[in-house]
Amino acid sequence: MPLHEFQCQACEHVFDELIRSEQERRAVACPSCGTKDVARQVSVFAARSEAPAAKAPAQPGGCGRCGDPAGPCGW
Repeated sequence: MPLHEFQCQACEHVFDELIRSEQERRAVACPSCGTKDVARQVSVFAARSEAPAAKAPAQPGGCGRCGDPAGPCGW
């Protein structure tokens, strides 16, 4: 569902609304002061296009925290 960000033109309160139709868009009112004089804002989002770096496999026999595969480290 499209989540839109709005700013009230009267009190400058910024808020999000779930808008599924143009009819719902016309009914949006500021939750702070109640006016319908609101402006839709351009929201910024982040996208990642590359896979995260792979972690080194855990060493057999150790927990992986201290890097000592020889024995327990107390964790």
